Amino acid sequence: MNIWIAIAATAVGCYAVKLAGLLVPAGVLERPVVRRLAALLPVALLAALTAQQTFSDGHALVVDARAAGLAAAAVALILRAPFLIVVAAAVAVTAGVRALGG
Repeated sequence: MNIWIAIAATAVGCYAVKLAGLLVPAGVLERPVVRRLAALLPVALLAALTAQQTFSDGHALVVDARAAGLAAAAVALILRAPFLIVVAAAVAVTAGVRALGG
């Protein structure tokens, strides 16, 4: 039964956050600082998710083939490669490192 309580609490929390976002006055959203933060927030969240998925394994910090793939993707991005090339480079390097025993 505790799972259902957690699900209900999460649903109510999500609804409350959405409702709070809808109740914010338009004047607050037009401020330059708020616009800048709203533009940067998705990038920060995606970076945090990428780091968490790349460098963690359960409760431990790990550096393995995923880190090499992330580094390859970063190099491809620095070289301004198209998105599919970035993904392909990350996949190929990760697979290569894993095949070599990493």
